[in-house]
Amino acid sequence: MGKSVNKLDKNTLYIFLVVAVLFAALAFVWNSPMQIWQGSRVILTNPSNLITDYFEIANVGAAFMNVALMLFQAIFVVKVSKAPMTGMIVTAIFTVIGFSFFGKNLYNSTSIIIGVYLSFKFSKTPFDWVPIALFGTALGPLVSVVSFGFSLPTIIGIVLGNLVGIVAGFFIPILSQHFVKFHQGFSLYNIGFTAGMIASFFMAIFQSFGLKVTPVYLVSKGHNLTMSLFLILFFGFVFFLGWSLNDFSMKGFSLLLKQSGRGGSDYFSDFDRGIVLMNMSLLGWISMAYVLAVGGELNGPSIGGIFTVFGFGAVGKHLKNVLPILIGVFIVGHFSVHDVSSTAAILAALFGTTLAPISGYYGPVYGVLAGGIFIMFTTNSLAQLHAGMNLYNNGFAGGFVAAVMAPILEKSVNGTPKEKKKSAFD
Repeated sequence: MGKSVNKLDKNTLYIFLVVAVLFAALAFVWNSPMQIWQGSRVILTNPSNLITDYFEIANVGAAFMNVALMLFQAIFVVKVSKAPMTGMIVTAIFTVIGFSFFGKNLYNSTSIIIGVYLSFKFSKTPFDWVPIALFGTALGPLVSVVSFGFSLPTIIGIVLGNLVGIVAGFFIPILSQHFVKFHQGFSLYNIGFTAGMIASFFMAIFQSFGLKVTPVYLVSKGHNLTMSLFLILFFGFVFFLGWSLNDFSMKGFSLLLKQSGRGGSDYFSDFDRGIVLMNMSLLGWISMAYVLAVGGELNGPSIGGIFTVFGFGAVGKHLKNVLPILIGVFIVGHFSVHDVSSTAAILAALFGTTLAPISGYYGPVYGVLAGGIFIMFTTNSLAQLHAGMNLYNNGFAGGFVAAVMAPILEKSVNGTPKEKKKSAFD
């Protein structure tokens, strides 16, 4: 473990490039070039706030093409920045892939990335700006809403939208460094919490000027068969690649399961690459299985959630700390007013795994408790604070849940001495 040869290198970018080409090619399996073009125009000019399924407002082909374009953009940012490939960057890229099925697109993400970069250039304290920029595109709908949601003249809307995006992006790194202390690393989606605060701030400004932003719920149905096949094959390929890199064995995998995940542990730095790839694949399969088991739909948002969990298999998540969260969300959802098969409840389950470190640090019982509390909290009125302009609403909610649970558990439950010694938050 931790060998320098296991660090990600430039070949990883070539792998992502192949994946981008794959998504672009798959677009033409579902739709014609004209349909993809027309659908892409709809995607680029839609407010895109939660929950806007690109399968529903456009078509499957256009959504896959949007994923490909966003992946090309992410590759470009990493390449130009010359940033070393880490588990966090891999996770950020797969999160971009996931949310490009609903909410993120080439138009609304660019100005935010520019804003984060400008913050880096003007900062007196150097920081790794690339993953923050990629995660920061959670505020994409903020740009799209200002550009296309307020009935402003086209040019004025575009100029103001991108200006807002640059300003929001500029402050993401500054605020995120402080907010991580709020939840003590027990929520993996720290940028989601930060983006929620920023989006809520802008929402307050909009309301003061009588500008209304209405959350939407546009989701599609009927894609389970084809999307199941796609996901099974994709995760299967990644698992086989990891298995082969690990000498066709699961040796060392049990050691990864002992990690708490607190603070976003970079598994690529501590474990052989093959072990991490297998972990990611298993999380992808489990996430997909959960959606199908509860009778849900494999649409844009749920696939986005699956790819996000898959990506965080490189940073902080594994089967042992994720499953209790899923169980907790399901139990409370099943015995309450929530429809566990609805896309909203499924997103709560998948993204609720942001609290996996609670399960990993304090044990599965508290993970189940965290999942149960989470679905009650995230499906309440929290999204109204930002009207869906923060795509990581569950990360926003997860930050609050972790902030409440962490000090209580700290006083009532003892974490293992080993983990406490390793943690930078203690």
